[in-house]
Amino acid sequence: MRVFITGGAGFIGSNLADRLLARGDAVMVVDNYATGRRDNLKAHEHLTMVEGSITDGALVRALVGDFKPDLIVHAAASYKDPEDWAGDALVNGVGTANIVKAARDSGCGRVIYFQTALCYGLKPLEQPITLAHPILPGGSSYAISKTAGEHYIQLSGLDHVSFRLANAYGPRNLSGPLPTFYHRLTTGKPCFVTNTRRDFIYIDDLVDCVVSAVDGRGHGAYHISSGSDYSISELFNEAVRALRINLEQPVEVRERHPDDAYTILLDPSRTGEEFGWQIRTPLGDGVSRTIDWYREHGITQTFTHLIQSKE
Repeated sequence: MRVFITGGAGFIGSNLADRLLARGDAVMVVDNYATGRRDNLKAHEHLTMVEGSITDGALVRALVGDFKPDLIVHAAASYKDPEDWAGDALVNGVGTANIVKAARDSGCGRVIYFQTALCYGLKPLEQPITLAHPILPGGSSYAISKTAGEHYIQLSGLDHVSFRLANAYGPRNLSGPLPTFYHRLTTGKPCFVTNTRRDFIYIDDLVDCVVSAVDGRGHGAYHISSGSDYSISELFNEAVRALRINLEQPVEVRERHPDDAYTILLDPSRTGEEFGWQIRTPLGDGVSRTIDWYREHGITQTFTHLIQSKE
């Protein structure tokens, strides 16, 4: 297959690209490296790398028109600064509009999109959250703009899959609590956890599901999630265990920021039924593999799309 991946040097995009290249697909990647890493992808005879932004409509049209992909996997997103509303709107809204217009113009009939679970709001009306839950993205710029992107894909009339994601983690991930814990624990900085819970999905399990969609399975919205939520304290303890360190005192637990949801637990039943998919990686194993990658490659910065309490 010929697969065009936006944000292909980022966490999800690069892991997917590696999987597709390993099975013989031709992959074109576009990334502006705002949050992606240049060492996430190695040169490959079937890989074409382009540095650029999806906000450049002319570039997107030219790349998609020349490459003529069988489908587009749209993994690019603006999320590193929760106060950069204009940047989020430009990348996640206008950028997505550019992608779907280029897909239609080139005859590419299928798009795979990644949506945030925050599209259901900071105070979900049910737990676990089903696909019938109303879309209420007003709690963050990231959710507002990612939902706009999802609407543009729906408006396009293209065959599509929109994966609404739980908290993905694993090698190459630089956002969320786990890379923050690693960075602070290995640089002698104090740590704290918030009294929140999250549904964590390991990247290999997530990619298993996405590859099925690349191969044509699924139409419309789906959840990719473990179906279980864990406290942030549990994640911290797994990080400490993987690092083989002994803390002098228990980690401080703080109240969450007002814009932070207590728990986001997604119901993945439709995905399991239609994709024949289930998670394979226990939290402890996934954290250990992720910590090993951080040790080998190092991390110097981490990102979040929610406003956080300061030190």
